Amino acid sequence: MAIRHLLDTQEFTRSELENLLDLTSALKQADRDGAVPQLLAGRSLAMIFEEPSTRTRVSFEVAMTKLGGHALYLKPGEIHLGFRETVSDTARVLSRMCDVIEARVLRHETVVELARYSSVPVINGLTDFNHPTQAICDIFTMREHLPDGRRLEDCTVLFVGDRTNVCSSTMFITTQFGMSFIHAAPTAYQAPAEWVAVAESNAESSGASVTVTDDVQAAVQQADFIYTDLWWWVDQEDEIPQRRAAFMPRYQVNADLLSRAPEHARFMHCLPASRGVEVTDEVIDGPQSIVFDQAENRLHAEKAILAWLTYPTISHERSDQMRRHHERRARSLLDAHNRKRAVL
Repeated sequence: MAIRHLLDTQEFTRSELENLLDLTSALKQADRDGAVPQLLAGRSLAMIFEEPSTRTRVSFEVAMTKLGGHALYLKPGEIHLGFRETVSDTARVLSRMCDVIEARVLRHETVVELARYSSVPVINGLTDFNHPTQAICDIFTMREHLPDGRRLEDCTVLFVGDRTNVCSSTMFITTQFGMSFIHAAPTAYQAPAEWVAVAESNAESSGASVTVTDDVQAAVQQADFIYTDLWWWVDQEDEIPQRRAAFMPRYQVNADLLSRAPEHARFMHCLPASRGVEVTDEVIDGPQSIVFDQAENRLHAEKAILAWLTYPTISHERSDQMRRHHERRARSLLDAHNRKRAVL
């Protein structure tokens, strides 16, 4: 069976993504019942991190444990990825020792190269281009919080603020599911033409629509889900003054902006949030906020992603029989060794 990687949701059909959402739902319910199936018992996940993380690290490590497996956190500077060892060699070594690899890296090319040389599934835990695991979690969260009588394809998602990796991923997955997507930002920070082209291609087959605008007050009136993200990230600290000037106060998600949206609209944020910057406390802590449902759903989505990609690579038919065979052989060798030691 061919190895599947998760580098971008664009590599999956809508039907496959829906199947993944159904699995997320099933595993979330299993978690609620305290009975998560041990689908990956005895398996290992290598987690590569080139920058710190809360939700991605915790969700993957806990998810692998709940599925019966084990996770190894490989923090910045702890392995030789791309420095004293090529990315391709790291991929070859890790895939000889582990059953699946998750990588949160600074450059998208790094995770692409890991996948190219890995013989086990590779999962993109975030790059400078996209964040597909967050996108899967988010569409699942939207499905849980649909307005009464509405389907995903009946809804509009408004992304307010910078063209972040979460913006690209949200744009792609919502248009895969036939949703209307709007990006509201100052012209200099709007989604680039190549992203829009991908989303428009999705829209041709799904019935979605894509809009990029600087008129956030008009856009919010159509929004069923209002999403924002940080206005600056790693290596953009020197741009903070001009970014703050460009976005504040017009693109801040505050009570005034939220009041212009439909009453059923829900607020989303991938976290971490800069409270008082891109969003105010009264919004993120308010009754329309579902950000902590999102955060929890990272765990359930990661369980589904790990199982969906890794389970098919395991030879289940022979595993029990082979395990008994190798246990007998190992015990025989150990017993023989112990008898020799006893004689000595």
